[in-house]
Amino acid sequence: MSEQILALTGIHKSFNLGTQETQIIKGAGFSVNKGDFMILFGPSGCGKSTMLNILLGLEPPTKGEVTFLGKNLYSFSEDERAQMRKQQVGIIYQQSNWVKSLSVLENVYFPLTLRGLPEEERKKRALEVLAMVGMDQGATQNPAELSGGQQQRVSLARALISDPALIVADEPTGNLDSKASEEIMALFKRFNEQGKTVIMVTHDLEYLKFASRSVNMVDGVVVGEYGANDERLGNLSVSKRGNLTKEQQV
Repeated sequence: MSEQILALTGIHKSFNLGTQETQIIKGAGFSVNKGDFMILFGPSGCGKSTMLNILLGLEPPTKGEVTFLGKNLYSFSEDERAQMRKQQVGIIYQQSNWVKSLSVLENVYFPLTLRGLPEEERKKRALEVLAMVGMDQGATQNPAELSGGQQQRVSLARALISDPALIVADEPTGNLDSKASEEIMALFKRFNEQGKTVIMVTHDLEYLKFASRSVNMVDGVVVGEYGANDERLGNLSVSKRGNLTKEQQV
């Protein structure tokens, strides 16, 4: 039986705007097992980003439970959740956030600096993960000098450096051209095949071919789950907004 890394059960999330309550998530849930490459997809505004914040421990659900590595995530304080993220989760965003005064190498090993590791150990590990993504030759450059695709490779190296239990990628190809996007997706696939557990959020159905599991959200609910060889995937129409027809939402 596969080891469960993450489970979201009966998640609801509402926001109050004055006297009006707006429900964003409406009883959604899914689980992620060790070794999964799971893609969460759906149209803009469907609740993907809110679910991402909830599973990262950044946004408590109004109702429901998040279990991470066998523990109720929201039974911990905000500071304790931050520590769990720092130690157990590697995060890649659409737009990379760099410390502009630091080199590529220094940005990559920055998470280890926060953990108090000796400098030589930090540098050694950073060069190793940069080599894994093909960016070791750019270690002394400033990240702002790199192309978008190169910056996302460095972001992936930074996410890998702490050997996290889970890698979370939020629209990592959103700002890239098609060639750079395919290269980044190939890296995700390679690291997944080497045992890394990955959750990726996207609205682009083209990348479902890389996933071992796919979960479709529409209007705050999960409307479909697909395996890697699910025949229904061949019938999905690619859409810039990730929309499916009613017949496809199964």
